[in-house]
Amino acid sequence: MVREINVSVDDLIYPLFVAHGLDVKLQIPSMPGVFHFSVDALCKEAEEVAALGIPAVLLFGIPDEKDDLGSEAYANDGIIQRAVRALKRAVPDLVVITDVCLCEYTSHGHCGIVRGGEVINDETLELIARTALSHAEAGADMVAPSDMMDGRVLAIREALDERGFENTPIMSYAAKFASAFYGPFRDAAGCAPQFGDRSGYQMDCPNRREALKEMALDVEEGADIIMVKPALSYMDIISDARGSFDVPIAAYNVSGEYSMVKAAAEKGYVDERGIVTEILTSMRRAGADLIITYSARDFAGWQAG
Repeated sequence: MVREINVSVDDLIYPLFVAHGLDVKLQIPSMPGVFHFSVDALCKEAEEVAALGIPAVLLFGIPDEKDDLGSEAYANDGIIQRAVRALKRAVPDLVVITDVCLCEYTSHGHCGIVRGGEVINDETLELIARTALSHAEAGADMVAPSDMMDGRVLAIREALDERGFENTPIMSYAAKFASAFYGPFRDAAGCAPQFGDRSGYQMDCPNRREALKEMALDVEEGADIIMVKPALSYMDIISDARGSFDVPIAAYNVSGEYSMVKAAAEKGYVDERGIVTEILTSMRRAGADLIITYSARDFAGWQAG
């Protein structure tokens, strides 16, 4: 009766990886319980997810081919565009959110156009906006830019508005840190940089005040939801965001956080259900309204059982 914070399935967003092929459900070795799905298998998974009460999914695409400009990211028949159309037919009430970035689609693994070993921010904005628009045209309910280029929220907002998608919201990866917790995801998405790292455009981990600045800029540019990523080691940033901005706050319980718990649970070192529930509760307590987590399906099953 006096509990201050509760975690509900309604608070969760479930990330899913979609790849080309037919009848594909391929286990990701570094992320037990997480899979690559072909579009047909993704629809079956989404039906089960919706039946568990999970309200939303976040899609990441695995292309067949990559190039320097990440062309499949914004192709009309790209893997995400195909997946969105299929999901909206199969499970129309499920909220479909799309990750907007180029790193999965570029041959060099960086999130933008590269020239002379440097990522070119301003020229990348056009491709990021083009990608978000292609997702909206395919039927995405929300777009989530994760590239961390300066000015990308405004570029996306303008592109969407010009084409009649004024009501398509933007969930911005507003405070995305250059973290060591992303390793399993990069394995899953095949998007590790082929040279250097992403510290030139992702945030430096010790910088708390800079995170507030980045979030404020995204809100000013039109972000409807702002996200902190990773979550577990950045509870102070989530709390700062909650105290500073009157918009919904999302926290990304990232791949490294998920895989550490899975590995410890498989060894019998921790009780998975207890520790996952505690972690998700701590993110809500810090101020997150929404949590993106690979544990969403497990948690929903526990609640239903």
